[in-house]
Amino acid sequence: MTIPALMPVYPRCGFRPVRGEGCYLFAEDGTKALDMAGGIAVNALGHGHPALVEAIATQAATLMHVSNLYGSPHQERLAQRLVDATFADTVFFTNSGVEAVECAIKTARRFHYAEGNPQRNTLICFNSAFHGRTLGAISATNQAKMRDGFEPLLPGFKYAPFNDLDAALALIDETTAGFMVEPIQGEGGVSVGTDAFLKGLRAACDEHGLMLIFDEVQCGYGRTGTFFYHEQVGIAPDIMSVAKGIGGGFPLGACLATERAAKGMVAGTHGSTYGGNPLAMAAAEAVLDVIEGPGFLDEVTRIGERLRGALEQMIPNHDHLFHEVRGKGLMLGLKLKSDARAFVGFLRDEHQLLTVSAGDNVVRLLPPLTIGEAEIAECIEKLSEAARVYVPASDD
Repeated sequence: MTIPALMPVYPRCGFRPVRGEGCYLFAEDGTKALDMAGGIAVNALGHGHPALVEAIATQAATLMHVSNLYGSPHQERLAQRLVDATFADTVFFTNSGVEAVECAIKTARRFHYAEGNPQRNTLICFNSAFHGRTLGAISATNQAKMRDGFEPLLPGFKYAPFNDLDAALALIDETTAGFMVEPIQGEGGVSVGTDAFLKGLRAACDEHGLMLIFDEVQCGYGRTGTFFYHEQVGIAPDIMSVAKGIGGGFPLGACLATERAAKGMVAGTHGSTYGGNPLAMAAAEAVLDVIEGPGFLDEVTRIGERLRGALEQMIPNHDHLFHEVRGKGLMLGLKLKSDARAFVGFLRDEHQLLTVSAGDNVVRLLPPLTIGEAEIAECIEKLSEAARVYVPASDD
């Protein structure tokens, strides 16, 4: 047998973490690394946060799973908190971000079906988008690296250049159900949607009776300094997919929607065996307690500006390697003039700094939202030291 027991779909590196503490991960060989990846924006409270650990342990000893055949005070309580804090009127809980995206797609299509317009089933999406890896989610992106070999893909999706409002509006026809967009593209290169672009999509949906879906799986849940990024733009979607930080490391996602958008999602139209289980709800409430605490999001904004400022000050000293800083809050991208993946590996292996690569030769910095000044200084020191000695491959 040549295939390993663990299906080899990830190009895993040699760093093998077995323990976490705050903003640090410890490998099985004892190596300590500063975690500026945060589980790809998942570990919002860092590793081993006492409130999250206690909530999970207490709930695990009480009740972990019962299925959605029964009433759920745990789901009802968290759903009400999210409704009270957002644009939404209703919430469906999932186990992951891509499940939340699938629910969002179904909700948008079902809305038009309920309105008597079943022909309105096409979503306009955007180049370089990443919505997950189910067949539905890869059908919603034009990235060949995720689509190749999985055809036939699902019909009902069109693609426009990101931040090109005119191109997006030109795709509207009698089959259009709405738009699905990441307000900040994460995997696509930490590209921020302009206010004019996002507001233009909102206006078009209002004008044509379409659904606006925001995928805030990565940029939401406090990551950019507000609970969700669209708040900074001054608009709201009709439907939104949420995950990553919502559980602080516990698998959880959610699809949020207005009452109007969810009019077609009646009994029997959607479901999940594990979605919204009591253990996930306990974890999510613990995370929300911290995020909603006094001054927490203000501190994310402040420390994010501190990190961004330090990165921008560093670039002129290494302008042979770095090009610019992108992003908002603690969702930042450092665009390189050479291969980002190679530099991410160099940072990890030689300087014990964990980051994440993205499209367009961008290194993502997605640390815990609880990161402090000392860790910021350590990150910049490690980046600077690495940049001084790094030699890009000759074919970059």
